[in-house]
Amino acid sequence: MTTKKGGGGGMREQRHADRAEHGPGGFMNAARGNSLRFAVLGPVRAWHGKRELDLGSPQQRVVLTALLLRRGRPVTVAELVDAVWGDEPPPAAVSVLRTYASRLRKVLEPDRDAGESPQVLVSAADGYLVRVPEHSLDLGVFERRVAEAKKLRAAGEVSAAAELLRAALDRWEGTPLAGLPGPLAEAERSRLTEERLTALETRLDIDVQLGRHNEVIAELTALTGEHPLRERLCQLLMLALYRSGRQAEALAAYRRTRRTLAVELGIDPGPSLQELHYRILTADASLELSLPEKEAEPWAPPVAPHGASPAQLPADLPTFTGRHAELKQVQNLLSDDGTHPAAVQISVIGGMAGVGKTTLAVHVAHRFAHRYPDGQLYINLRGFDPADSVMPPEEAIRVFLDALGVPSQRIPASLDAQAALYRSLLADRRVLILLDDARDTEQVRPLLPGSPGCLVIVTSRNQLTGLIAGAGAHPLTLNSLTPAEAHGFLVRRVGSAPLAAEPEATEEIITRCARLPLALAIVAARAATHPGFPLRAVAEELRDSQGSLDAFAGGEPATDMRAAFSSSYEALSAPAARLFRLLGQRTGPDISVPATAALAGLSLRETRGLLGELTRAHLLTQHTPGRYTLHDLLGTYAGERVVTEETPQERDQAVERLLCWYLHTADAASGHLTPHRRRVPLEPPPPGCRPLAFVAHDQALEWCETERPNLVAAVHQAAAASRRPDIAWRLAAVLWGFLYLRGHLHDWLDTARAALDAARDAHDRTGEAWSLNVTALALTAMRRFDAAIDHLEQALTVLRASGDRWGEGITFDVLGAVQHRLHHHDKAIEHYRQALGAHRDSGNRWHEGETLGHLGDVLLAAGDPEAARTRWRQALMVFEELDHPDDEEIRGKLRRLDQRTPDAERDRTTTPGHVAPTDTNMIPPVTRLCTFHVD
Repeated sequence: MTTKKGGGGGMREQRHADRAEHGPGGFMNAARGNSLRFAVLGPVRAWHGKRELDLGSPQQRVVLTALLLRRGRPVTVAELVDAVWGDEPPPAAVSVLRTYASRLRKVLEPDRDAGESPQVLVSAADGYLVRVPEHSLDLGVFERRVAEAKKLRAAGEVSAAAELLRAALDRWEGTPLAGLPGPLAEAERSRLTEERLTALETRLDIDVQLGRHNEVIAELTALTGEHPLRERLCQLLMLALYRSGRQAEALAAYRRTRRTLAVELGIDPGPSLQELHYRILTADASLELSLPEKEAEPWAPPVAPHGASPAQLPADLPTFTGRHAELKQVQNLLSDDGTHPAAVQISVIGGMAGVGKTTLAVHVAHRFAHRYPDGQLYINLRGFDPADSVMPPEEAIRVFLDALGVPSQRIPASLDAQAALYRSLLADRRVLILLDDARDTEQVRPLLPGSPGCLVIVTSRNQLTGLIAGAGAHPLTLNSLTPAEAHGFLVRRVGSAPLAAEPEATEEIITRCARLPLALAIVAARAATHPGFPLRAVAEELRDSQGSLDAFAGGEPATDMRAAFSSSYEALSAPAARLFRLLGQRTGPDISVPATAALAGLSLRETRGLLGELTRAHLLTQHTPGRYTLHDLLGTYAGERVVTEETPQERDQAVERLLCWYLHTADAASGHLTPHRRRVPLEPPPPGCRPLAFVAHDQALEWCETERPNLVAAVHQAAAASRRPDIAWRLAAVLWGFLYLRGHLHDWLDTARAALDAARDAHDRTGEAWSLNVTALALTAMRRFDAAIDHLEQALTVLRASGDRWGEGITFDVLGAVQHRLHHHDKAIEHYRQALGAHRDSGNRWHEGETLGHLGDVLLAAGDPEAARTRWRQALMVFEELDHPDDEEIRGKLRRLDQRTPDAERDRTTTPGHVAPTDTNMIPPVTRLCTFHVD
């Protein structure tokens, strides 16, 4: 065969030679005679020549599949047991497994004893391996064809690439590993299905590129129906429809996908799909078909120099599940477009202890190891190892130099020289490097390659901002699992049957573990160790240990939640550690910088620095600018630490500063929200507590809305165990105006009742009276009038006993308003008259004017317009004296009353049995009803 120069002739001839061996029918041709061949791209099958072999039970087929997928590398007995049975192996699992291996030998090597059959299934250390040529496995043929198609496409031979992809896809016989049980089959089935869909998308992309858009529309329509969340399929369908003159259908396909993504995932389509939609809408001329020109020769890495090709990655976790978004983010980092990467690719996976950084990093490394043929390096830098010291960079680099085949006598003495040699060895090579559990940037920097082509994955509990800023690393912060991922995690560890049998216990376990992988793993291990125990017993144990991490003690440092957190905590500076401890005493969902400063008794500048340190250590999360959250289990750990390391007096002072900060800041806000109501009298804030001030109504309202969950929690925290009942009832009284204005009625009633209970437990009669009135106002706003009246009458009893006429007047006002709403006019008139007497006794002219106005409203509703006129005129006199803002409202009522005809008025008011209709606009809203005076 002659190799032509230029025009891709050599590539074409290589393709024809490949097709002779592996083309359509090539899988059969490659296995003629008595050779073995295997299929996993469908039901798992095997043939000896033309005769199909009996591979035995599904579990026995899983063993063969695990060996085949390892491609000639050994699989340990423990890995095979996990592959077949997962976390629930039978007592004699190893014995049964060896029986399966023996039976498979007899099937695959029938003449082995006579020495005539080649050894296929071979014992290797504590396990087995299978020796078969790559072309004997349909998956190997598929992958080779896909790789060759990629080269052809890069060389400009797109038609040949499409033909080869079509041939590769023809080998599929349905669902891969069909009918096989166990976690390995489930995981590999997903992986293989993804590989098939990716190859299929590539083939369809080429078809559309070549102008075969009419031919692929039906196929793409079916595929988008089967896989509605794959945006690439939708994009190809839209382009094919548009090029076929079916613009409306292309836009309809986009709308379907957008709706599906919104309903299923709560997200919008990605930028690529949105851009295509816009270009179709604008009839972008670049969407018209233009046949591809021959592309430039793609970059291929040079042959690695002679030396070791390490394979140091730890075993991938067979029960790995979830993290789809994170995997996609890492995948997007890697260059896969045939171009030479411009720099070393670095991904930093960060997160709190126990969130699964190492597990994800190892899974990612295994997933992409094939792209780095010159080897994989791994080292545990012990940055936060509770059982060992931090590894110095010179020790780590010597480990790598040894793995790369450098004799010890050739390793230089200084770190700089070692790093230079290390970078030289990695130059022009493609190596994947996993640096696990890094302490800081300085520990990592000497281990970075100096030239492009390598991928570095770093895990750390610190943010490593120096690596991100100085080396262009891409950060990926892991958070807790989603609820669905947490459920899937337990399914892989415990099994689906126990979870399905006890769904409520399952959800409680997930909630109490706060969806943290390490916590879930510890609990799952306990459940798996006692398979006969119900899950509700595990949930009950977690419930009983609430407030401590006792239930998450795994027996050794690597599986102990408290030990994992301690190694992060002990790396903090002393001031940051103190702040972390104190944060264990906050009860709201998040906390602002000024609130944190009050809690710690520090300045804002000091507080911001310490919050930054805690955030970089992933002990705290800044979920929005200036606002921080603490993971539930970290909050529990902080609570344990504050009890053991702070005195009761220090703890109480910190909580008092925080509660007083919320109280005084909320009081400052209420001055803007309800400016004409009498303010709750407060004591000066304690030292170190610096409340906020506001300059405008909107600013105060926004602060209250943002802090609402924390304000509600603060009332309950102050009320708990009678810690600070005075703060509880004062804060509830301060908040009522805001909670009513924004319609948070349930929070209003909830805080009022908590305050009332606290005041009564403390025998605080003043607080009880305030809280009874605030509770009554909330009940009135919720139209629970009978309960409101009961609370108001109780308040009157307390106020009369204390001789508080000011408070009595306000309470009678509220009673009058409630009776007015119920259309009990006589009772309303009586209550308003009693309110007038109390206001005049206490000199409360402001409320005297308001009560006169309300009394006029109810008199008009009762059918006595002249009496109403008299009261409104009296109110107007008071309002003019005080420059009251409601004077124009009273003038308007008088004008409307004067415009009524006397005859009609007389007829209306003298008709026997007639009751005048109530003008609901004249009933005072709850915001017009005021809390009362406390001396």
